[in-house]
Amino acid sequence: MNPGPVQLLTDNPFREPSNLQLEYPHFDLIEDKHFMPGFEAGMREQLEEIAAIASQPDAPTVENTLVPLEKSGRLLDRVASVFFGLVGAHTNDELQAIQAEIAPRLAAHSDEILLNRGLFDRVRGLHEQRDALGLDAETRRLVDETYKDFVRSGAELSYADKERVRAINSELAELRTRFDQNVLNEVNTLAVVVESEELLAGLTDAQVHAAAEAAKSRDLTGQYLIPLLNTTQQPMLSSLQNRGLRERILGISMSRGHSGGEFDNRDIVSRIARLRAEHAQLLGYSTYADYILADQTAGTVAAVNERLAALTPAAVANAQREAADLQALIDSQGGGFELAAWDWEFYAEQVRRQRYAFDDAELQPYLELNRVLIDGVFYAANQIYGLTFVERFDLPVYEESVRVFEVFDRDGSSLSLFIFDPYARSSKRGGAWARRYVSQSKLLGSGTVVANHINITQPPEGEPTLLNLTEVTTLFHEFGHALHSMFSDVTYPSFSGTNVPRDFVEYPSQVNEMWLIWPEVLRNYAVHFETGEPMPQDLLDRVLEAEKFNQGFATTEYLAASIIDQALHQLAPDDVPSADELMAFEARALEAAGAALDVVPPRYRLTYFSHIMGGYAAGYYAYIWSEVLDADTVEWFRENGGMRLANGQRFRDAVLSRGGAVDAMTLYRSFRGRDPDVAPLLERRGLN
Repeated sequence: MNPGPVQLLTDNPFREPSNLQLEYPHFDLIEDKHFMPGFEAGMREQLEEIAAIASQPDAPTVENTLVPLEKSGRLLDRVASVFFGLVGAHTNDELQAIQAEIAPRLAAHSDEILLNRGLFDRVRGLHEQRDALGLDAETRRLVDETYKDFVRSGAELSYADKERVRAINSELAELRTRFDQNVLNEVNTLAVVVESEELLAGLTDAQVHAAAEAAKSRDLTGQYLIPLLNTTQQPMLSSLQNRGLRERILGISMSRGHSGGEFDNRDIVSRIARLRAEHAQLLGYSTYADYILADQTAGTVAAVNERLAALTPAAVANAQREAADLQALIDSQGGGFELAAWDWEFYAEQVRRQRYAFDDAELQPYLELNRVLIDGVFYAANQIYGLTFVERFDLPVYEESVRVFEVFDRDGSSLSLFIFDPYARSSKRGGAWARRYVSQSKLLGSGTVVANHINITQPPEGEPTLLNLTEVTTLFHEFGHALHSMFSDVTYPSFSGTNVPRDFVEYPSQVNEMWLIWPEVLRNYAVHFETGEPMPQDLLDRVLEAEKFNQGFATTEYLAASIIDQALHQLAPDDVPSADELMAFEARALEAAGAALDVVPPRYRLTYFSHIMGGYAAGYYAYIWSEVLDADTVEWFRENGGMRLANGQRFRDAVLSRGGAVDAMTLYRSFRGRDPDVAPLLERRGLN
């Protein structure tokens, strides 16, 4: 008799669920060498579980088919949750090699389940008799959604088409892994080396020191290193006075992935788009966008195109008015040049300083990281939901700057564990994201372990971490995702937390952004890091007045990225541009949509657009789509007394606790009492 998969994992910490609270990962015991054996044992174990379900002689029931399907793969889930958490947050060469090997194997493993004929026959049998089973609402939804998942994965296709789907999924997994690794490797390779401190005029002493330390870490003593973040625009462009250096930084940023060399992503992007389009057509959809959007709240390509087309003209007009203001400032200073993309952030900061009499440099002493986290993000969660937080120093972490907090509910019971990983490093991918390491489920008896990963530049040892407003917004936004997972109160793991449509998942996190400028919250955390003095009332008032500033630029760069995402994924396979044509295709798409502004490049270009190589493929529009719901929800809070526990409880009960157990828009209507109104979004963005 063959030993079972778990017995194969001798001295492997994944062998059993973690004995730490809420099955918090044993980061202190897990080594790189444990992952591949864990993956192999986990896949084998789950396939044995699936075979047992599919081969049963008894007629299918929820209890003998869907419940064991939901419970299957626990070992594999333990391994994958930690592995992909570390691949994003603290990778290395060995993890990247494992990722390249395991990604196509995991895709094949998923196909073994979703294309299993015997299993699908049981799922389909349940679906056909669902009306007669007397199911509760969540279980009925599980029947419907499981059946839909199998069909959308190709379970009804012919044998030949299933084999093609398997091949496509395997290749896509390999290509996406290469894309992600290329993006990270090129960001590190292209960090901007500056030879002279004089060129860094405009930066703070702390920023200059950090650049010197970064250079020293690469044996570039006496020079300075400016790391790149994942977006097109780079934070230091708002401060650097040297126009040539600004041009160089933005040029390098925009060149990523399409300038030749080992990290060029054009072939990969073109191939991924072509494979996705072919996959969609195998499943009966015209394009990949049609396939994706059929399972989102938007529903159709036409609905997304209509929303983007409706917003773009007003956003571009606003951006052009803002550009005229910036050009006027340049002219008034005798600049003698036309505004360029690398000038925008620098002169926008000056206009904001003139118009509202403050800039980021004036705000930053009042925005110290720990204060923002404890007295801002956590304070808001306490005031609106009754949560309290206690830092845990006894739980292991994977990197020394990572912190862990236990979250207690309003009644004092332990609710969740929250991992906070704030700092950028070369081993960490760009951007900011939330990740669940353990998901809540009544069926599994599990709670939530969730993390927020941010990319804030770490200051020299002993110096405070002072944030800008964008970074503060990111902290509140990502914690909104964490709350969505913490408050999950569902039976089935398939519906846990943020397992909702992509164009709904950003809604709760965007709502949580409202508290960062809510007066009582802002007053609580905006305290000078040295003197302890609160932010002066007049400065606070000017911050609030400036809320709509530069929204033309912000909306246009976002819409431009959304447009190129849709343009690429609304193509038939034969229409996908080749690698050599890709960047020209991007330019044509922006031109056709009326979003081609040289001074406002897309927030991401196709060759470093990590969102759409992953879960946001044909879905980057989701942020603005969700913001309609968000802005309307903010109005509801204002109409109902603002920061009140009763309001938070209503939002928690109606939306946050339900995960994917109820149709997303049904959740929204149950909370708001009606369909969403777009007017608050238009007002917020200055598009009305």
